[in-house]
Amino acid sequence: MDSAESPTKTQAGEDENYSLLCQAHEQFNNSEFDRCLELLQELETRGESSGPVLRHNRAVVSYHKTGCTQHSVLLKELEALTADADAPGEASSGLSLKQGAAAATVARYNRAVIYYHRHMFGTALEKLAPLVARLEALEKAMAALVATLQLQLLLATNQLNRAEAFLDYLQYKLNLVATAPSSNPTDEAAVNASASPPAATPISVVATPGGAAIEGAVPGLGGSLQLLQLITLVLNRKPVVIQEDGTPEYAALKAQQYYIMKDFQMAAKQLMRINNECTQAGTVTPQLSTCIANNMGVIHLRVRHYAIAAQFFQNALNFDQQLARNLRQSTLQTMSSARSCEILYNLGVAMLHLRRPKEAFQCFLVPVKQFHSNPRLWLRMAEACIMEHEAKLVEEERQSQAGTPSTKPYAPQSAGVPEPTLEFAALCLRSALTLTQHYKTRFHMTAVSSEDVETPEPKDATQESWRHPQDNNFCNPSKPVSLESLEKMMATIYAAHSFVSLRLGDDVTALEMAEQLLACERLSDAHKLLGHMYAGEALMMMDKAAEARDHLDPTFVGTLNAFDFETRDWQLKSVDAAQNVVRYNLAVAMALQNDLPQAKALLANLSHSLVSSKALALRRFIDLKMGPVPSGTPS
Repeated sequence: MDSAESPTKTQAGEDENYSLLCQAHEQFNNSEFDRCLELLQELETRGESSGPVLRHNRAVVSYHKTGCTQHSVLLKELEALTADADAPGEASSGLSLKQGAAAATVARYNRAVIYYHRHMFGTALEKLAPLVARLEALEKAMAALVATLQLQLLLATNQLNRAEAFLDYLQYKLNLVATAPSSNPTDEAAVNASASPPAATPISVVATPGGAAIEGAVPGLGGSLQLLQLITLVLNRKPVVIQEDGTPEYAALKAQQYYIMKDFQMAAKQLMRINNECTQAGTVTPQLSTCIANNMGVIHLRVRHYAIAAQFFQNALNFDQQLARNLRQSTLQTMSSARSCEILYNLGVAMLHLRRPKEAFQCFLVPVKQFHSNPRLWLRMAEACIMEHEAKLVEEERQSQAGTPSTKPYAPQSAGVPEPTLEFAALCLRSALTLTQHYKTRFHMTAVSSEDVETPEPKDATQESWRHPQDNNFCNPSKPVSLESLEKMMATIYAAHSFVSLRLGDDVTALEMAEQLLACERLSDAHKLLGHMYAGEALMMMDKAAEARDHLDPTFVGTLNAFDFETRDWQLKSVDAAQNVVRYNLAVAMALQNDLPQAKALLANLSHSLVSSKALALRRFIDLKMGPVPSGTPS
């Protein structure tokens, strides 16, 4: 946030008002806020003409006097200042208009900073837009502040292509940053402890095993344009040499680069080195500890060390809670450092991999309130519900085989409290499907050639050119979605939706979702198998066994890729297991059509443990239905 404005002498002679303004500014820098307010009040009583400037400075000083916690009061005053500047008023002198415009410019910037710290990035971009539109007309110091905040907001919202184009615009049109990364960056923005521009975008690693994990590090690691330039290039996977200067900012960015290069061991070593060096120097903060713990968890999640990853995420939450104990009474910087939502989502993904769906579901409930338009998050919640339901079925079957009654009586549940049930899973999947279909219609084909990506912005580019690039960033706070990951997500949603509908007895929806799944492009072999199985089961439940047999032809299973089965975390670990499951379902369809001899012959060859017991039961049922075998007739 920009501080009270520095005084400028507008007349040649010494002026008493100017002297008072200088004194007020000096008292503000010395944190003597009471005395500063007295001087500003005296200026106002003397009829000082720069009313908007005094009004803005008084609001800023009052905000600092209260410990930088009453940001809502400051925000209201800033909104009033910008509203007055925008409203047509009575004729005023040219000096008053100029001072009012200057105060409104700083007020707009400060409003955007407040929204940034409150994680309202979209609102911050909207409030900052008028200043960005006339960036070239601003004085250089103010232009640097606005450009820094705009770049941070673009990175925070995962608009990586637009951030890179905006960076080129700053280089070639405004010359605000160097054309090559600097190894010794200097802070171009004012560094006031509670009146500075927000910190740089989180320097964290991002994992997407199965399109699942998202980033969740904590900001607070520097905010110079040079550092933001490096962050932008690294996140856009551009080759750049990062020369560390002994600060955690550049060391953490080096770890990010290692992670993007898939050198996970070096990334982990780099993070541990940062932790050790800062511990020895006594400069460890909760923000830094949260960042390191979360990023270590993401690295272990990527290499499938799920238990270790969960432990790191728990540590990150503990560090984060030290920051977020009482956000209503916290400073804006502390408020922006809290990242519990992102960390909880990462922890939920780890819990899913550890087969702990209840804990995963509880983890997802918090981030879904903030990222409610993220279809991937709704899908993960549905997966937790499905896993919990299947675990209950297995437990009930085990208890029934053991002859022991259920030890947990059914308790009434409130319809207003989300529970990991199949009904809630269906709701989550409808939300995920609706959102994904909506975003798919607006999907931007960003898969361009490497030559196009690496071509720099021409130096005679207009100001609006940086607005043209688009990012498919509708799964915030995770990275932008590629065409391949979008198609995988659509297939996963269709498959899960069909499965849940079958479990709930909604056969029509199950068949519709299965057909939509089979119509997807670039469908994996595993999803192709699920589509045919779910479609066949739905048709059998709808008394259309003849049509179901068309989906249960065992010959197509032999053409599937065995690797696609072996690398997935599910029961069908081989093509042989898939063949047995499909043949069993086909035998059921034959039995429903009273084609009993052929069904019995098919069941005779099923020996896999997944279907052996069910195949034996179905064969006995067929034997009973066919009746005793006549004498002399081979069975």
